[in-house]
Amino acid sequence: ATDTTSWNNKLDSETDPVFTAWDKTTGISITESQISDLGNYIETETDPSVPTGTQAGEMQYWNGTAWVTVAPSYNGSTLTLVNGVPTWKYELQAGEVENPTTGKIWMDRNLGASQVATSSTDAAAYGDLYQWGRAADGHESRTSGTTSTLATSDTPGHGNFITNGSSPYDWRSPQNDNLWQGVSGTNNPCPSGYRLPTAAELEEERLSWSSNNAAGAFASPLKLPVAGYRSNSNGSLLSVGSGGDYWSSTVDGTYSRYLHFDSSNANMASSYRRAYGFSVRCLKD
Repeated sequence: ATDTTSWNNKLDSETDPVFTAWDKTTGISITESQISDLGNYIETETDPSVPTGTQAGEMQYWNGTAWVTVAPSYNGSTLTLVNGVPTWKYELQAGEVENPTTGKIWMDRNLGASQVATSSTDAAAYGDLYQWGRAADGHESRTSGTTSTLATSDTPGHGNFITNGSSPYDWRSPQNDNLWQGVSGTNNPCPSGYRLPTAAELEEERLSWSSNNAAGAFASPLKLPVAGYRSNSNGSLLSVGSGGDYWSSTVDGTYSRYLHFDSSNANMASSYRRAYGFSVRCLKD
């Protein structure tokens, strides 16, 4: 009984603390050293980050020590894991060929050709001859008519091969450098999903050949034939069966870059004659 009475007396005499609302007018006291400590923490803190992408469709994965970028692939590709690494796989479609050295996928024949070349001089594989920057409007036929009247727009409105023997030797006046750039480029003559290759892409193919000449061009996965070219001055056919000339989408001043090869040599060159008729081999975008 005595213990119970003592405990009750203790409870009755205890003073409970009283909590009141914080008076905001008094502010908060922060010392200079506390501000300095916070600043040092913010400045030395390293936040994790994922690499910034450079093109649509890129992905990143963590390899255990760093973020690695996976480049986008062709439409229709499937994503699979190879040794734990995300990898795109693409199945070649009919009419396509891949160069395993460059990894690029191309049409398996020249634009306008009826078949894949069976030899360097296979006439059925020569295909059409395009003036640089023109669409497939009929002028590319090896037997199309000619006219010396220059076009003043990107679409001449006829299928004649436009001849021009005067500088800057173009079928269009004034010149337009932006006609064959990319799958959405003005006048892109390639099928949907394909485009003209750049000069760098053609050069990469040339460097993969077994020999730097027409024999190497045909021995390559692209089997490029010596289709010749069409003269800018009168539309006549030249070097058919002995030389190959393939346009790129790349311009160089008033020039346009192209791949040339014959029995003794192959090289990238700049032609000031955009009115030339050259072969076109389309690259999958």
